[in-house]
Amino acid sequence: MNLSEYESISPYTDAETVEALARVARHPAIPVISKYLFPTYPAGTLRGMLMSVDSIDEFQEAVMSKVVKAILAKTSEGLEYSGIENLKSLEGKKFVLFSNHRDIILDPAIMQMVLKDNDIPFTEICVGSNLLSGRLVEDLLRSNRMIKVIRGISARELYLSSKLLSAYIRESVTSQRASIWIAQKEGRAKDGYDLTEQGLLKMFDLSGSGDFVRDFSELNIIPVSISYEIESCDARKARELYIKRRDGVYVKKDKEDLHSILTGIRQKKGHIHLSFCKPLSAEIIAQAAELKGNERYHLLMQELDRCICREYRLWPNNYIAYDLMTGGDKYADRYSSEQRSGFIKYADHRMAKLENSLDKAEVRDIFIRIYGNPVLHKEELGLL
Repeated sequence: MNLSEYESISPYTDAETVEALARVARHPAIPVISKYLFPTYPAGTLRGMLMSVDSIDEFQEAVMSKVVKAILAKTSEGLEYSGIENLKSLEGKKFVLFSNHRDIILDPAIMQMVLKDNDIPFTEICVGSNLLSGRLVEDLLRSNRMIKVIRGISARELYLSSKLLSAYIRESVTSQRASIWIAQKEGRAKDGYDLTEQGLLKMFDLSGSGDFVRDFSELNIIPVSISYEIESCDARKARELYIKRRDGVYVKKDKEDLHSILTGIRQKKGHIHLSFCKPLSAEIIAQAAELKGNERYHLLMQELDRCICREYRLWPNNYIAYDLMTGGDKYADRYSSEQRSGFIKYADHRMAKLENSLDKAEVRDIFIRIYGNPVLHKEELGLL
């Protein structure tokens, strides 16, 4: 694979990573971050770790895995995962992790940590260019095997960019150079519904040979479902959805994505569950190949959505929120009265932190639905 063809979107090389992490290590925020992550160690611990790195592998193994574990130790009630056997069933072949998306950074970061703990090579990670808000963020992301997905461009530019990305993903997987992580849609699922963007499947096909079965089979697409007991940036998402509903559009402020990244890292997460599903089957790909036009992509989309939704772990607050938004008690046996009152208190607390110019009742309704919609989605698909 000739990586020079993909220089505009590919991750840093080992040499570029060493230079980038030296820049990161000099940033004045690093001692503060170090004390947050490793409070019992000297403030220069993280800086020393960054300066000692001499490759991307070493950065992810010696630094990032420890950073993610430190974040989870401080902010979560524990991580469980399942389906590792579905990755190992590929017998070392590269694959595409096709994942739902709730937290900007932690979704793929947690997956990388789990892969490392199970002796499976790290994947490269598709990330929107809109997140590259400054040199520090770009250095960290591109040193973490980030593939740049170009956002905010014209239709013609988007087609060319998608074609390049498609070829990069296909060549990386089929040449056995690297596996890839990609979210099932552009941006996070802010309303609690995990739905695949059909255009993403069309993007995969842009680099195909024209043999639909072969082109999708050789990517080894594995649906992945991650769920957090406490939704990442829940109040921020509710606020954004409310403003978009009220004004017809939501315009992000400068560095808002960076603030969401930091909020997602620091916010309490409760329990976390990660599930690797079985690879997209040859049978479903063959069925799709028998269809015409968008129908074939739609069938694959439905199958991916069903896999991700089926494996999504529901927590008591999801059932509580569903009962609150429907005004009933259908799932009252799934939670206690203490858990219900605790969730209501939590929702009220989150709403109290938002500006008073918002219609708090409407934002609160959106907030509740973010937690209740995963239950509704499972019901709609006949999974409950």
